[in-house]
Amino acid sequence: MCETKSFTLWLLQIVLLLGFIVFFLWLSMRPRQPTYTIVQFSLPTSPVGHGTQNGTASFELEVENPNKDSGIYYDDTWLTFYYGKETLGQKTILSSYQKKDSRNQIFDHLNVDSRVWKKLIGAISNATAELKVAVLTKIRYRMWGHTSKHQGINLHGKIPIGSDGKIAGKKKKIKLHYNSKKWRK
Repeated sequence: MCETKSFTLWLLQIVLLLGFIVFFLWLSMRPRQPTYTIVQFSLPTSPVGHGTQNGTASFELEVENPNKDSGIYYDDTWLTFYYGKETLGQKTILSSYQKKDSRNQIFDHLNVDSRVWKKLIGAISNATAELKVAVLTKIRYRMWGHTSKHQGINLHGKIPIGSDGKIAGKKKKIKLHYNSKKWRK
C-alpha cells in the first residue's frame, strides 16, 4: 500500500514538472508582435502651393521585429492618415520579409487631397492640427523552418502637428497601438 502511494506521488510530481517545463518553453518561444513607430512626419507650411494644388506630406515609419528567433513575412501594408474624419492620404507598402531582431526604416511621402489640404493648413497655422494614422496588414512568423498562419494587425495613433508642420510636443516619436476607445473620440 505504501509503495503504491509513493509511486503515484512520484508519477504526479513528474507530470507536474513536465507541465511546468512545457508551459515555460511555450512562454519563452511565443513570437511577439512587431512594433510600428512614426519617427518623423512633415508637412510644408510655406504659402507656395496652398491654392488648389494638392499638398505632399513626408513620413518616416520604423518597424521593429523584437523576436530573437523568428522572422516576419508582411503582406501589403496600408497606411492611412486622417484629419478629423476625412482621409488625408493613403500609402501602400509592398509585402516583404523582416529578419529576426531587426528594424526597418521606411521613408515615403503621400499626396494630400486639396480639399483636406486647405483645412489642414488652416489648423496648422493655428497650431491645433492633430492627425490620426492607421496601419493595417497581415503577418506570418517564420520560426525553425515553419511558417505560421496569417495574423492581422490593426494599429492606430495620434500625431499632434505644430505650426512648423512637424510632430509637436515632447514625444517626437509616435508609437502605434492597437485600437482602443480613445481612437473613437
